[in-house]
Amino acid sequence: MNDSLSQERGFFITFEGPDGSGKTTQIRRTAEWLQKRGIDPVLLRQPGGTPLGEKIRAILLDSRAQDPVSPLTELALMFGDRAQSIHEIILPALREGRVILCDRYTDSSEAYQGAGRGLGSERVLAIHRAICDDLQPNLTILLLPDVEKALERASRRNQRHIQQTGTDENRFEAEGEAFYRRVHTAYVDIAKREPKRVALIGPGTGDDGIEAIASRIREIITTRLEEHLRIGSRV
Repeated sequence: MNDSLSQERGFFITFEGPDGSGKTTQIRRTAEWLQKRGIDPVLLRQPGGTPLGEKIRAILLDSRAQDPVSPLTELALMFGDRAQSIHEIILPALREGRVILCDRYTDSSEAYQGAGRGLGSERVLAIHRAICDDLQPNLTILLLPDVEKALERASRRNQRHIQQTGTDENRFEAEGEAFYRRVHTAYVDIAKREPKRVALIGPGTGDDGIEAIASRIREIITTRLEEHLRIGSRV
C-alpha cells in the first residue's frame, strides 16, 4: 500500500466489540501501521472525538454520576454525539479522501442500548437512518473475545484510567455478566446479518493474541482498501 490509497475516495473503518475487547490497542497499532505506509488516518472515538462529544462522554460513562441516565436518554445522547461527529469530522474527512479509524459507531448502540438495555435493534436502526442519514462504514473490525476475558480486561483498564486521569468510565462495566452476554450475542447477530461489512475476529475464528489479531486486521484492511481503490478508479 502507499499514499495513493488516501487520495481517491475516503474509507471509513469502525472498530467494534465489548469493553475489554482490545479495540484501543488495535486501533493504535493500525494507525501506526498505516502511517508507516504513508497514510495519515483520522482517529475518532464515540462517544467523544469532538468538544461536544467529550462532554456527552463524561455524562454517559462516569459511574460516579448521581443522577441515573434512562436507557432512552442514553440512546439519544449517543446519537447526538454521533450526529455531531458525522457533521464535524467524518463527512469532511471522507470528502478529503481520508482513511478514518473510528472506535465504536452504531453497532455499539445496537449491541449496548438495543440488546443490553432492551430497547431493540429496530428502534436503534430507525434512529440511525434518521439521525445519521444511514451512513455506514466501509469496513467494521469486530473484536469479540470471551465474555469473562473481556470483563477482566475492562476492569484492569478502568483501574489504570482512574489512576492516570482521576476519572472513572466504569458505568457500563458495572452492569455485570448478564448484560454483557446480551451485548455479545447482539454483536454475533450483527456479524451474521452483515458479513460483507463486518469482519469478526476472536477465539472462535482462530485469531488470538495481540500480534496475531493485529496481523489479521492488517490483512483485512489491505484487501479491502485495494478493492476500494479498484472500484474508485472505475467510477
